[in-house]
Amino acid sequence: MKTLAGSKKLVVCAAVLLLGLLWPQLAAAHVLDVDVSKLSRTDIISTYLKLGYTHILPLGLDHILFVLSLYFLEPRLKAVLWQATAFTVAHSITLGMAMYGLISPPASIVEPIIALSILFVAIENIVADRLNPWRVAIVFGFGLIHGMGFASVLTGLGLPRAMFVESLISFNVGVELGQVTVILLAWLLVGRWFADKPWYKQRVVVPVSVLIGLVAAYWTVERVFFA
Repeated sequence: MKTLAGSKKLVVCAAVLLLGLLWPQLAAAHVLDVDVSKLSRTDIISTYLKLGYTHILPLGLDHILFVLSLYFLEPRLKAVLWQATAFTVAHSITLGMAMYGLISPPASIVEPIIALSILFVAIENIVADRLNPWRVAIVFGFGLIHGMGFASVLTGLGLPRAMFVESLISFNVGVELGQVTVILLAWLLVGRWFADKPWYKQRVVVPVSVLIGLVAAYWTVERVFFA
């Protein structure tokens, strides 16, 4: 009974967390309120590093939910590392290609697919009994799409011509630091304490994945029909 009560409390906390994240509707937007042409090399790097980080925390709720979905099925850090590496390599490729003008994906297509990627992984968490090896390939494919989403932010902000490559790399590093923060927080709050429990899948993975899946399904409909 104590275990059941504890799992219920965990689910309630997850629901409150999601509602708390959704409540502001991410009203804050990326704003580059400085003239980068007047900044030093170090300041430019730190500025774009911060922009990349804040694109994940706190502004990137869709990316946060995707990373959490990757984490929850197998909450051990070693297991999620392979997925995170595939995701990193993939989104770095499309982010760089988009910023160099090699591809120009429309947001009307990219944003719904990002929502669908979250829904897909959430559903897989519910139905899968274990982490399948082919998931890394799936994550790589979704990483390519997420990289296009990152590019839409940088396109709006612009990059200084004199430090184009450095700024692009700094933004990407900031994104990675944000994602690593999400993973470590999830491990500290959940994985460290509950990963080895026999009820972990039923009482943690499934309820949290259902919540994430519902949010992703709502976003998908909203981005397809109301964007």
